[in-house]
Amino acid sequence: MLKVKDLDVYYGVIHAVKGISFNVPEGKIVTLIGANGAGKSSTLKAIAGLVKSKGNIKFLGHDIRGKQAHKISNMGISLVPEGRHVFVNLTILENLRMGGFNKKHSELEPLYEKAFELFPILKERANQKAGTLSGGEQQMLALARALMSEPSLLMLDEPSLGLAPKIVAEVFDIVKMLNSKGMTVLLVEQNAAQALKIAHYAYVLENGAITLEDEAKALLNNEQVRKSYLGEM
Repeated sequence: MLKVKDLDVYYGVIHAVKGISFNVPEGKIVTLIGANGAGKSSTLKAIAGLVKSKGNIKFLGHDIRGKQAHKISNMGISLVPEGRHVFVNLTILENLRMGGFNKKHSELEPLYEKAFELFPILKERANQKAGTLSGGEQQMLALARALMSEPSLLMLDEPSLGLAPKIVAEVFDIVKMLNSKGMTVLLVEQNAAQALKIAHYAYVLENGAITLEDEAKALLNNEQVRKSYLGEM
């Protein structure tokens, strides 16, 4: 579904992503793991059209590098950003409406129902401002908002960041469930153990370069990965 080849991202003189290449097959969960500053978020932003990049990015056979972010979204890629970035002064319903910006008014109602079926807590608080929600509830809203555009590829940037372990487990269960229904997922995550448990394939990023890649289960048992990312000695 997604093919990234020789991707470079620069911020001035800082070379954040250094010529990386990877694939995301349709119907799979692929994760990019690594320490803070490894280039994971920059990779997602480049795919989503939020930062300039060099190299090749193909989605469903179409070259999307250099396209505007809203056009990439219309093609079927949705990003849940790090830190959630919900619109705190808008209600839950208004946030969801923003996620469905490319939908006709008549198409929105069934999408709201799907979002509320997935996240019942949001239905209970549909007219509540997003800024009053807990961190976990805001993460659920950010995910629901991303799904409003009915993406083919869902990209998640650090969905577990700042959340209690119980909420983290709930979020990852939802990602697994979405994937079981056919959603393709590209997951960026510092919580390597959680990411590797639900992913099919994984890439390890260090200082902007891919240093390891393998099936997720294999990397979960890789001695180097266990020492560097799973806190084992």
